[in-house]
Amino acid sequence: MEMQTPEEEVISIMKKEGIDLTATLPCDRIKNLLPLVSENFREIKLTREENGIGICAGAYMAGGKPMMLIQSTGLGNMINALESLNIVCGIPLPILSSWRGVYKEGIEAQIPLGAHLPGILEGAGIKYTIIDSPEKIGLLEDVIRDAYENLRPHVALVSPKTWEGSTCCTWEALETPEVPKKEKVCKFRLTQKVLEPLMVRNDAISAVAAEMDGEVTVTNIGVPCKELYAARDRDLNFYMFGSMGLVSSIGLGLALCTDRQVAVFDGDGSILMNPNALLEIGREAPANLTIIALDNGAYGSTGSQETCALRYIDLEILANACGIPNTHKVNTEEELAYLYKDSLSARQTSFLHVILKPGNTKAQNIPFSPEEITKRFMEALRNES
Repeated sequence: MEMQTPEEEVISIMKKEGIDLTATLPCDRIKNLLPLVSENFREIKLTREENGIGICAGAYMAGGKPMMLIQSTGLGNMINALESLNIVCGIPLPILSSWRGVYKEGIEAQIPLGAHLPGILEGAGIKYTIIDSPEKIGLLEDVIRDAYENLRPHVALVSPKTWEGSTCCTWEALETPEVPKKEKVCKFRLTQKVLEPLMVRNDAISAVAAEMDGEVTVTNIGVPCKELYAARDRDLNFYMFGSMGLVSSIGLGLALCTDRQVAVFDGDGSILMNPNALLEIGREAPANLTIIALDNGAYGSTGSQETCALRYIDLEILANACGIPNTHKVNTEEELAYLYKDSLSARQTSFLHVILKPGNTKAQNIPFSPEEITKRFMEALRNES
């Protein structure tokens, strides 16, 4: 029997452990592993690491078993999201991280973070396992199992030494002498006039909440969650308590792993913090995802400080530019309710740009912990699917 290469062994372990979705960002040291991942698993190619956390969280809550494969530099971008989403909600996530800066590193800028990563992860309370030889690849099985059994993130720091001597050459086999032709067809459907803000955010949330039936919802952190809870609490509502900027990514993960309609209450501050999420949504284009972009031109939960959306950028144009074709701009409760229902039946990714005045309601705190919300939400998804 021919021995497996280290890359093939990783794929075998992932299959054995039931991984069914991967979120990846490339690294030169795992360039022969990634084509095998693409060939064997459903893969979301990320533009930023935090988005993978949100996508994988949504996929897990919808019944999937995701895993991330990234370069270790991305872990520096991920700490807060891992803490404020995965750890507080009890959401598992195994991460294979190509560990740069520690072994035969030719890029000096990789060294500071790479050298300190074990201490950083330990200080953050994030479980990690070092894999620094081909003989230790079997530890990846323990990493995946621990993440899912103990409902937590677990990072495999995989040294480049692990791949030394491997005969795997899938990346070289993919190389072609011709550069692929760049093609992009933009289909714009834009509102050609400036709409006057007539509603505050609570008006918009209440208008949509009144129309909700069996949809799954994910709501941005802070006051928007409280307003939806007050307007219409349901077990199928996932309220976020942290990881700002990931609400649409979570919605994408849910939409990819369930046939149910998924509605996301995002905000202008959140979208502008992480516009990369719209790129991944536009590329994956789930037909069952509707994003309700609540744009009051302010960071509403922190004192209504001005965002760039007030004067400098149009979120509907941004969504179109990211490949989301079905977009609308709206400023009244009646039209929002109509367009929301219309978007659910459109069977394509939809983006409702809701023009609002700044202002918060004095809504009560949600009387559940993040972990309780997550368990309630997942049970509702299982029971009603």
